[in-house]
Amino acid sequence: MARIHEPAITLGAAMLLLACAGKQPANLGFSAGALAACPASPNCVSSDASDADHRVEAFELSVPPKEAWGVVQEEIAKMPRTTVIEVTPNYLHAESTSAVFRFVDDLELELRSQDGTIAVRSASRVGHSDMGVNRRRVDRLRDALEARGVVRANPEPAG
Repeated sequence: MARIHEPAITLGAAMLLLACAGKQPANLGFSAGALAACPASPNCVSSDASDADHRVEAFELSVPPKEAWGVVQEEIAKMPRTTVIEVTPNYLHAESTSAVFRFVDDLELELRSQDGTIAVRSASRVGHSDMGVNRRRVDRLRDALEARGVVRANPEPAG
């Protein structure tokens, strides 16, 4: 009977978990005044998307942009299993890791001071469906910012 050594099992498990993280996409950031487009799969939401499946509203500011940007960074720092990777005066990239399978999603925000808004994008790195995780992440962040008086409440959709 063949015997499997513990180090081999540990290494295999680690490789599997790292594979779930996925490689950081090359298209992160903003270009030509917009965050990266969402893929056709339903595991991404963006305020720059034009289709209803991927679209979320940008955060409309209730306070001066510089003040809002500081609060946004505080709220993202409070998010579970989320690490800020890059922050500039008008861009933030964070990685959010799922609790069980360790999937990594990219959360991006762009402060658009001239418009009084913050554009937002949240996307899975791997897989097809995220079961609404990225949309809920953006909604929870919006709720936290609304509660702090930093962004205006989203208008209710007509219908």
